[in-house]
Amino acid sequence: MNSSKSPGLAGFGVLKNSTCHTEKKISVFFSIIFMTAGILSNSLAIVILMKAYQRFRQKSKASFLLLASGLVVTDLFGHLINGAIAVFVYASDKDWIRFNQSNILCSVFGICMVFFGLCPLFLGSVMAVERCIGVTKPIFHSTKMTSRHVKMMLTMVCLFAVLIALLPILRFRTYQIQASRTWCFYKTEHVEDWEDRFYLLLFSCLGFLALAISFLCNAVTGITLLRVKFKSQQRQGRSHHFEMIIQLLAIMCVSCICWSPFLVTMARIGINEGRSKETCETILFSLRMATWNQILDPWVYILLRKAVLKNLYKITSGCCGVHVINLHMWELSSIKNSLKVAAISESPGSSKQINLQPLSSMGQ
Repeated sequence: MNSSKSPGLAGFGVLKNSTCHTEKKISVFFSIIFMTAGILSNSLAIVILMKAYQRFRQKSKASFLLLASGLVVTDLFGHLINGAIAVFVYASDKDWIRFNQSNILCSVFGICMVFFGLCPLFLGSVMAVERCIGVTKPIFHSTKMTSRHVKMMLTMVCLFAVLIALLPILRFRTYQIQASRTWCFYKTEHVEDWEDRFYLLLFSCLGFLALAISFLCNAVTGITLLRVKFKSQQRQGRSHHFEMIIQLLAIMCVSCICWSPFLVTMARIGINEGRSKETCETILFSLRMATWNQILDPWVYILLRKAVLKNLYKITSGCCGVHVINLHMWELSSIKNSLKVAAISESPGSSKQINLQPLSSMGQ
């Protein structure tokens, strides 16, 4: 059955002779747990962002707060929409033939899977670029990276993700019900048509590109912060350097660990054409791994902040009895302090000696 050219029966070919046998109770449990955890964590992150925006209205932080808000809102709606559809499918005993005669639900599900999969990756790379510019070029960041420009970037990222998600529909192709009969995506079984392979490879390449941009920009940011720290020969900047490096490492590790299995799996299916040996269980496991990224995003970007690291330091120092970092160094926020340190380091007189004491007085 050529389901890609039969909209009324699209995707039903996989319902026959399916080799994927997943236990219903376990699958429902995973879906409900993922949806609940994602909604709660992202809702908490949104509340924290709103309070932070009301408390800190500095221009240097406005762009970060807007991008972070866009990220957690996207993750929240992703869990709400995709989770609700998945629970409905389980509640209907995965009988797609009964409630998906015109393939509308599968198309909506597939569009949402692609959009809410790529959009957080794109936003993560944009946040990495913004942080890199803010640390390496603080004057340019403060003058050019306005709230209006950030809103335009958010809009462009969302529109680009929507375009990628709608591309199969615009080309009169259809999203396919996967072998587990629990979700819809590009065609992953018996892929022989070049266009089906193109969609899989496009999704994987865009995902890997976003991760690569995030990795490179975070690496440049971390190296710049360390270079300024060693150049200054002062202790005042150590706390915000420690906080920023922890955030950068967490962001890179979570994104790469969660998304790499799914992106690699989709790329292998697209490259190997119809000879791919990826099983339904492998694809489903990689999908669940990718879902964890949207659950952990708010904890990495928003909740892993000064207060959390401060408490972790107190617990660690209390258990080990080792005092590595003085707590009075936590007076300035990481973003504000990094901008000031970078600005001073690039000033004409910074090559002789950098005095960070005025920064402390300004922060107070």
